[in-house]
Amino acid sequence: MNILLSAYACQPGQGSDPGIGWNIAIEMAQFHQVWVLTRPNNRPAIEAELAKNPIPNLHFIDVDVFNWSQSWPAGKVGKWVRLHYYLWQIQAYFVARQLHQNIHFDLVHHVTYVQYSSPSFLSFLPIPFLWGSVGGGESAPKAFWSGFSLRGRIFETVRDLVRGLSQRGIWVRQTAKRSQIALAATAETAQRMQQIGCQQIQLFGVAGLSTADINALGKLPTPPSQPFRFVSIGRLLHWKGFHLGLQAFAQLNLPQTEYWIIGSGPEESRLKMLVENLGITQKVKFWGALSRPETLSKLGETHVLVHPSLHDSGGWVCLEAMAAKRPVICLDLGGPGDIITSETGIKVTADSSQQAVQDLKVAMQNLVADRQLCDGMGQAGQLRVQQVYHWTVKAQQLNQFYQTIAQPKTAISTQDQEISCEF
Repeated sequence: MNILLSAYACQPGQGSDPGIGWNIAIEMAQFHQVWVLTRPNNRPAIEAELAKNPIPNLHFIDVDVFNWSQSWPAGKVGKWVRLHYYLWQIQAYFVARQLHQNIHFDLVHHVTYVQYSSPSFLSFLPIPFLWGSVGGGESAPKAFWSGFSLRGRIFETVRDLVRGLSQRGIWVRQTAKRSQIALAATAETAQRMQQIGCQQIQLFGVAGLSTADINALGKLPTPPSQPFRFVSIGRLLHWKGFHLGLQAFAQLNLPQTEYWIIGSGPEESRLKMLVENLGITQKVKFWGALSRPETLSKLGETHVLVHPSLHDSGGWVCLEAMAAKRPVICLDLGGPGDIITSETGIKVTADSSQQAVQDLKVAMQNLVADRQLCDGMGQAGQLRVQQVYHWTVKAQQLNQFYQTIAQPKTAISTQDQEISCEF
């Protein structure tokens, strides 16, 4: 089949959205002829990778608006990325419509970015449309808001307001209506997608790891038995919940234990102040933002990942820890709540901040006390990644969706399918 992918974010060797775009593109090219609409500033990294590992069935088409993204460094996004993304989608529609006249695509798949409250104008092409995996439907429980900074509370309020208004928009609802299958990253997002009019929704986790990532993570060394180190990795944002992990660690109060934090962000000074107030300065290390090799090296020196995120559609760091045979302690919310099982880590309910901190402490205590349990969860996590979250496995599942929605071109009516050219 001839497949068209919309991958605004798409770069080799990356996680999150760029990794999703790239891995879906290269994996689906094993089955089909694939054309990918993406930003031109992704091209240097893409061309460098394809020069080393050519993929004949894979074609990239640059789309930009006013050459805006050309000024962004590779792998980075600009301050006005959301506005650019919206305008980019409009331009991508017209580029795709012209391409379709020559190539005759069998289906279009919108890959990145994908939020349930943001439309995809490619859904108006006269071909079957696959949407997702779609995220963004997760919310931080209100019981946790009191622990946020003023900035955090304002963020959550504005986020809820914007999502509520956006999901009522005509283009969002038309995108939902026109999707033959909508893939939801989490159950929370699936519920919201149903509300905006998606008829057929399938749960399909957004996170995955490549063979190279799995092999590299599997080679990380076993850390010394002491000190027993917990680690949290990610941007220092209020909704990442690192403050909960630190409070739990302070209550743990065990000798020969440490807590490492890798990342930077607006909550850094607040977290450092919390560490000082909790009296655990000597046992907590802030490493700042590190390169990926440096981050993996630090992960290899730790025993357990603590990821108490309050709204997360994905959870790549959880997969990376699992592939490295590290158990994961997380809240039973969003993507991490789906990824982690009782065999691979410990999920904590999120009824209140006080309850969550207490249960996180107990989870830490259990893993420190029972090294056999810790090692067993690590082994089970690595196996689960290989069996469920390997991109090759996920691509096979995606291909089944492709086969389900693809229709003979002659059976697809172009009448009333294309979007108006007036925006």
